[in-house]
Amino acid sequence: MHCPFCRHPDTRVIDSRSTEDGAAIRRRRTCSKCGRRFTTQETVLLMVNKRSGVTEPFSREKVVAGVRRACQGRPVSEDSLAQLGQSVEEAIRARGAAEIAANEVGLAILGPLRELDEVAYLRFASVYRGFESLADFEAEIQQLKAEKGES
Repeated sequence: MHCPFCRHPDTRVIDSRSTEDGAAIRRRRTCSKCGRRFTTQETVLLMVNKRSGVTEPFSREKVVAGVRRACQGRPVSEDSLAQLGQSVEEAIRARGAAEIAANEVGLAILGPLRELDEVAYLRFASVYRGFESLADFEAEIQQLKAEKGES
């Protein structure tokens, strides 16, 4: 680890602690050359395999941005979107895999989004599942009604 102040390549770890959620390790370091202290945070990278074959790091911000588009014009707060993003990330990390298919990220979004806002869920599902006709929407709406016990 290079010192961010003098760029010296030799630093020493003084203290290591796990973050509150356990997803990262915070390390307090000191530079052996300039003596200044700094903190680093280490997290495990979760990689997403996209349909195109490209692999990229998981981004909670991309999840929230996609859901935000589906929630446009709906009474959904930014806090709710942030909580959804966190719950999706926690669900994906709980699987314990270093890489996950983009399809599984979408599936992890659908459940919490259905609970958050049904209209936004239908919008997201229509794009994610590639609805091609009115019948696709009708089938999804009937499934939502059946789960709620409505006729």
